[in-house]
Amino acid sequence: MYTSDMNNWFLENTLTFLFLGFILLSIKKYQFSDLSYLLITIYMCLHVYGAKYTYAENPFGYWLQEQLHTSRNQYDRIVHFSFGFLLAYPMRELFLRWFKYPKMVAWILPIEITLSISGFYELIEWAVADIFFEAQGDAYLGTQGDVWDAQKDIFMAFSGAILSTTIVSLIKKVFGVHGKEELN
Repeated sequence: MYTSDMNNWFLENTLTFLFLGFILLSIKKYQFSDLSYLLITIYMCLHVYGAKYTYAENPFGYWLQEQLHTSRNQYDRIVHFSFGFLLAYPMRELFLRWFKYPKMVAWILPIEITLSISGFYELIEWAVADIFFEAQGDAYLGTQGDVWDAQKDIFMAFSGAILSTTIVSLIKKVFGVHGKEELN
């Protein structure tokens, strides 16, 4: 039941390796807060672990499926939600600290970018599965028979980003954090 496919793992993690390379190459010029690095690390771990078994056959997802009595392995939904939820804050920090965007722009851009990247990623998944690596297609897509899988994945990431930016905004408002203290 829990098999690992190294070809699929490398395929799933191509963008992860590129993202990690960017983080490592830019760390001297652009430093994130410890919180942002923690959120990025948690997301990367969720993604790499999900890719180990394919998202549709993830052991934690099977356990969750049994506990919640759902018809599918929900691990991919968790990771899509986490993409928005865990990476919205680092994106917000990037726009405030490095690009000096206004707070409202820094609040809305992570949501828009999450939605855009999620849609683009679903297009990449389709191309990889249907055009470039047909043999890996079913394992890579992991739709589990759901014709609306791509749209649900995009919605989960979008919802995660909205929830994350809303929580951050509420915390900032309640605790009255302003100026340079805002990101610490």
